[in-house]
Amino acid sequence: MMDRIALEGMVFYGYHGVYPEERRLGQRFVVDLVLGVDLREAGRSDRLEASVDYVQVYRDVRAVVEGEPYRLLEAVAERIAQVVLARYPRVVRVTVTVKKPAVPLPGPLAHAAVTLSRTREDILPREGMAGEDEREAEARG
Repeated sequence: MMDRIALEGMVFYGYHGVYPEERRLGQRFVVDLVLGVDLREAGRSDRLEASVDYVQVYRDVRAVVEGEPYRLLEAVAERIAQVVLARYPRVVRVTVTVKKPAVPLPGPLAHAAVTLSRTREDILPREGMAGEDEREAEARG
């Protein structure tokens, strides 16, 4: 069984959605992330370099959600998975859940959510992955 690091309930403001008002007004998005990582060395050594820096991961997720608008939650989640797997070589698997609390439906709903899991092998190099978006670079500090 793979060791896991979980970052749950990260809340960001973004402009994602199919409808023009969603993209104009924006709304909150809640992201949960589970990173599959071999943590044996980190557990033995107590060194951050042997693990994954949660602060940097948080900043990268924030840069995606608060950055370029996407129409679909699926696209937001996919981009988060791509960024995490591209930037953190210790992560071999990532599970991303993106929740959208304010869904324009005709009745009550807690949230809509998309969950996807990706491994390093699932993410093929894509154009634009080598260079960083200016907002992502700024978020990384």
